[in-house]
Amino acid sequence: MTSDTGSRHVGGRREPLATYRIQLTPEVGFREVLDMLPAIAGLGVSHLYLSPIGRAMPGSTHGYDWVPPPQVSDDLGGIEGLRELRSAATASGLGIIIDIVPNHTGVADALQNPWFTDLLRHGSASRYATWFDVDFSTENGADGKIALPVLAADGDLSPLTVADGTLRYYDHVFPTAPGSTDSDDPLEVHDRQHYRLVPWNSGLIGYRRFFTVNELAGLRQEDPEVYAGTHRWLLDLIDEDLIDGVRVDHPDGLWDPQAYLRRLRTDIGDGRLLYVEKILAADEQLEPTLPVEGTTGYDQLRVIDAVLTAPTGVIELDEIHELRTGQKGDAAWLHSAERARKLATLRNMFPTEHRRLVRAITHSDPSADLAAVAEATAELIADLGVYRADYPSLRGRLVVTAAEIGRRIPRLAPVLDLIVQATASPGAATSRLAQTCGAVTAKSVEDSLFYRTARLVSAQEVGGDPANPTVSLREFHAHNGRRARDWPWAMTASSTHDTKRGEDVRARIALLTQVPERWSRLVGEIWSRNPPPDDLSGYFLLQNIIGVWPTDSAVDDDLRDRLKAYAQKATREGGLRTTWTEVDERFEDAVDEWIEQVTRGENAAAIGDLVGRIASSWRSESLSRKAIALLGPGVGDIYQGTQWWDDSLVDPDNRRPVDYGQPTDHPKAALIRAALRARDENRQAFRPGSDYLALTSDGPAADHVIAFARGDKGKPLVILVALRFTHSLTDHGRSTTTVSLPDGVWRDAITGATVSGSIALADLVGDGVAILTRIRPD
Repeated sequence: MTSDTGSRHVGGRREPLATYRIQLTPEVGFREVLDMLPAIAGLGVSHLYLSPIGRAMPGSTHGYDWVPPPQVSDDLGGIEGLRELRSAATASGLGIIIDIVPNHTGVADALQNPWFTDLLRHGSASRYATWFDVDFSTENGADGKIALPVLAADGDLSPLTVADGTLRYYDHVFPTAPGSTDSDDPLEVHDRQHYRLVPWNSGLIGYRRFFTVNELAGLRQEDPEVYAGTHRWLLDLIDEDLIDGVRVDHPDGLWDPQAYLRRLRTDIGDGRLLYVEKILAADEQLEPTLPVEGTTGYDQLRVIDAVLTAPTGVIELDEIHELRTGQKGDAAWLHSAERARKLATLRNMFPTEHRRLVRAITHSDPSADLAAVAEATAELIADLGVYRADYPSLRGRLVVTAAEIGRRIPRLAPVLDLIVQATASPGAATSRLAQTCGAVTAKSVEDSLFYRTARLVSAQEVGGDPANPTVSLREFHAHNGRRARDWPWAMTASSTHDTKRGEDVRARIALLTQVPERWSRLVGEIWSRNPPPDDLSGYFLLQNIIGVWPTDSAVDDDLRDRLKAYAQKATREGGLRTTWTEVDERFEDAVDEWIEQVTRGENAAAIGDLVGRIASSWRSESLSRKAIALLGPGVGDIYQGTQWWDDSLVDPDNRRPVDYGQPTDHPKAALIRAALRARDENRQAFRPGSDYLALTSDGPAADHVIAFARGDKGKPLVILVALRFTHSLTDHGRSTTTVSLPDGVWRDAITGATVSGSIALADLVGDGVAILTRIRPD
């Protein structure tokens, strides 16, 4: 029941309580979601949160490679299927948020994308030449043609053939310019095209991409015609009231995300939710002028994980990591390694983007030293520490960073001054620097560095800060107070389709900070029996093995296969012993064999013993994390299937089909229902302008308690008491530590018991969490 002050709509919006993310595929479309609705609605969430619903490349399993013309995908059920889902969702009390992808479009098969086909066929004369971010300059390394990096490293064009008016290179099929195929010589036909096929490792590409994915070509949303052509379908959905909100994928890839989001907000109106997939650095705040509800919540994920990570254990893990890997892995090492990775990534993966950036900066000063500008921009990108620094609140960061580099490398000071001046206002220099910096950061940190170290891999997460993987209770509450004030309806992520590990896997791994001695002994035992083929890889993988180890059954071949697939991706992403382009099969086979050895016999028994010892603490702290995500400031996002224990690793592992036939009385599902029921009955305590109050506890176990109240106009209405560091929480600590509740009588939303005043943990908290709602004044 919703109280009189708890209307489900605020300011014309369907009020968010929590979202439920569903990954749509050709096998899980709108009709299949209809069958899930009772279970999802039964959790108490307010919105379905759907992965991209647009028409995508044939065989796409994610939808981020959408292709024009923009429309609802027939593979998912088409517009009629969406209408049917909308009707059923509304009847179940659920809104719908969809994921949109303005930054890029799929071009893996050029002929499946009519805009890209036209671009390749007509070059700069194409109607769509200005829709894509193409480099037609004669300085582009391909004589002004569009470089397509598909050839083998030797650049051999002999496999080219011409058939049915197309140019073919093995499985690649390309359109041809009108009248260009009247020759029997494929090389001559190739020379007549507006594009040039170049070796995959040439460092040349003729268009901006999504990071390093050549199959996703960037679009110029700063052009009003492009915006209109790519958003008309979205506005049609809004006009028909088929959606309640939008999640914008990777806005940092755009030329001007601020202008884009202002226009999008104007078009969708204030009555719909607007979220951005924005990765914030630990010391970065979301740009306050953005007209959005907030980010999709990796920033809050980091803080919740950090407050449940034991700082004393991290110190011991420093020593164990260095002993086993020969690498420190501490904050100083990570900062140095991150900087080195960025410089290498820019040089090896983004040379084309870097050249375009240098040209943009020197455009107004032809006399500038190109080599010096290239070096200075590389240093700036390596040191900025954020995805992009062209947001108004970050301008000072760019200026200060440039000055610091100038002091460290005096010969670059004049060039850095030029860069600062060139980026002082919107334009090519500003946008190229920002776009390149974001791409380099993502590929250097999340997709490389986080696979090259292993002090505590639970902190090596999207938006994570492994250099500083803990926060104090004081810092936690201060952060939450700011979030409640500034971004009360921002999302809170726990698991997503992009997280490196699911929430329960991270919770298990983080518990190693509470048992560092036992962890050290386990590593020593396994290394003595079966040393890994590479110490760092083995140390990294063993933590993940701990994270997914079953608590109620033996490891089976399915899990072993998943671990081997994960190991292959992790070691190739890390790039230390094997890579995606230079595969070391002997090393990868040795890793697979090591996984076999580790998951059987004495090793398996030893791992099972450790996991069993921390199992109760893991369950308790997994519930603490979920409760904080749902009742803390923001809007909790529940990733598909995570109402049950989830052992997912990085994609594609985290996109496996979900078994919705699992028990509905599972502890996590029960907790979610209780938390969202409390939130639903006290909506005013979670709205913009509501209160966040840190609660105090007293006694020997006070540091184990995370407690806060949510309220309205100074009156607390909902209380959460959660536990951390539970492996060392004794019965004595529980019975002699008290939590001081605000005045009034409170009902436990899980047990139904009533409490008031100052109450001992032992009498308040059962399996890790107590959710209290006010029932009457004292």
